[in-house]
Order: sequence, then structure tokens, then C-alpha cells
Amino acid sequence: MYTASDHTFVICAYHESEYLENCIRSLKKQTTLSNVILSTSTPNQTIYALCEKYGLPLFVNTGEKGIAEDWNFGYSCAESPLVTIAHQDDLYEPNYLEVMLDRLNHAVRPLIAFSDYAELRADQAVLDNRLLKIKRIMLSPLRFGAFQKSIFIRRRILSFGCPVCCPSVTFVRDNLPEQIFTSHFKSDVDWQAWERLSRENGSFVYISKILMRHRIHEGSATTQIIGESLREKEDYEMLCKFWPAWIARQIERLYKQGEKSNQLTQ
Repeated sequence: MYTASDHTFVICAYHESEYLENCIRSLKKQTTLSNVILSTSTPNQTIYALCEKYGLPLFVNTGEKGIAEDWNFGYSCAESPLVTIAHQDDLYEPNYLEVMLDRLNHAVRPLIAFSDYAELRADQAVLDNRLLKIKRIMLSPLRFGAFQKSIFIRRRILSFGCPVCCPSVTFVRDNLPEQIFTSHFKSDVDWQAWERLSRENGSFVYISKILMRHRIHEGSATTQIIGESLREKEDYEMLCKFWPAWIARQIERLYKQGEKSNQLTQ
């Protein structure tokens, strides 16, 4: 039976984010309080000051740097069996952890648990748009417990794209490989991780409630990557893990339309 003491929020912080303090506050306002730590590869006075203000342990990555490396470093700093990698720009609903613990305690050998989410655009919550609708449809089979344990179902879902919101994920370390993320990609680091974990025996626990809000803004890594046109290449490579090349190319062209939902003008 998992309790709050079995869980850690690891905030991965970069540079001087104007949203970091709000993220910390959302974790400190959870109805069920757990451990909160912060990791960074870009230490600065803003991060030091916020850690002191909120009493957060700070871990500095002095090794290899990058999205995958920083996430793996933060993950390794937690000592609890459950870990959520919180992104510094995002907000978590007060009942995020309470609901996570309840669902994990009723799951069969859970690997990860994750929730539905809303977008934050200009500090306004967007509960529904085309991209969110598509992701919810893709994940709908995982509403059923039997399908959560099915490797076939999980891989069929992932074969059409990545509907799992990375900062909504809680990892169950005892049931997972030691290293979660690999440094091959910049955009699809999370999709690649889910593809690897989808092969493991256990459950992908999907909670169809909106338990966090993912911010879309010009400074976000996702927005910058799409602007650099890196995602198209990586999406195609990921799709080729599931499909013959010619089918993967057709799906990639359709999937690319979803990037428009990450643009601030939408």
C-alpha cells in the first residue's frame, strides 16, 4: 500500500523561469503532501532563492546535460519508490497525488500512472481543443483495467503518436528499468521511453481526470523544438518502430498537423 511518504515530486528547473514558483506552490498545496526536491543543470540565484524560501533540497547535475540526462539525473535523486518529474512551467491540481495513490493502490503491477491534462495558454486553462480530443480518444482503451495490462493495446496506442503527457506521469521504480530516458532524441524523449516501457509486463494506469495543467509558451522546450523542425524527423523514426516505412511516413504527415495545436496562435 503506497502512501505519501513513498512519493517524490522532482522539479526539473532550467535557467530563470518566471513560472517556477507557481509550480512549487501547486506541489506544496497538494491535499496529500509528499516529498518535493529540485534538480537543475543550470544553477542560478533564482533557483537558490526559491529552494531556500520553500525549504527544498537542491541537486545540481554536473555531469552530461540534455533533456534525457537531466530527467534521469532528477529521477535518480529521489529516494522514494514513486517519482513524478514535474516540469517547472506546469501546475498540478491539488488532488493530483491523492488520486494517483488511490489508483496505484488498486492497480496490478503498475509501471506508470498518468492523467488527463489541460493546457495553459497565457495563464488561461484550455480544457478542450483538437489535440486534447485526439489524445483522449487514443487513450480511451486504457480506461479499462484489463487493457492497461495489455502490451498489444499499449503499443497500438503508441503506434499512432504520443498521447501520454510526460509531466503527468508517476513512475513506479520497483517495476521499471534503472534508466528511464535515453539521449537519442530531443523532441521525442518521452515517446521513446513509453515505447520501451510498453514492452514490460505490468500496467499503464490511465486516469481520465484532468489532474495537471501543461503550459504552452514561447520559451518551452517543445515549442522551440517544433520551431527547429526537429520533431518531424524524430516522429518518423518513432513511427518506424511500429510500422513499415511507407505507412510510417503517411501517419507522420497526419501527426504533424497536431503540432499546430502547440503554436501560440491557436
